[in-house]
Amino acid sequence: MARRSGGILLYRRNAGAVEFLLVHPGGPFWAKKDLGAWSIPKGEYSDAEDALATAQREFAEETGSELQGEFLPLGDVKQKGGKLVSAWALEGDFDPARLTCNQFEMEWPPRSGRKQSFPEVDRAQWFSPAEARQKIVPAQGEFITRLLAILRG
Repeated sequence: MARRSGGILLYRRNAGAVEFLLVHPGGPFWAKKDLGAWSIPKGEYSDAEDALATAQREFAEETGSELQGEFLPLGDVKQKGGKLVSAWALEGDFDPARLTCNQFEMEWPPRSGRKQSFPEVDRAQWFSPAEARQKIVPAQGEFITRLLAILRG
């Protein structure tokens, strides 16, 4: 069975234009990656868990902010590695300067025997649709396309 994640695409209207909140993964592997590396806040869930509840929990864990409201389902996409990502959209606001997230631990440098702690997410930023499509993991760009279609009616 493929791994599955649930996530939230937070959006806002800024001077009439739509912007999307994306997060950049933390840790040494992602430190110098930018284009195609950003993501919606998301996390894995098991068969026993609800995908939307997971998406809400993961947003809180990765940003430090809890969301409430009417979530719009955006469906699923399959990423290059085979992971199935389910997403929902919500209109809201978030100040990237207030980002706080969970930490994870890994051996770094590799084969050093030393464990280091890194943030799950090292930054968050608002992007225009064009910028977001460049920054986001390619498969997740479909969520932007789907949400823009919903917003256009």
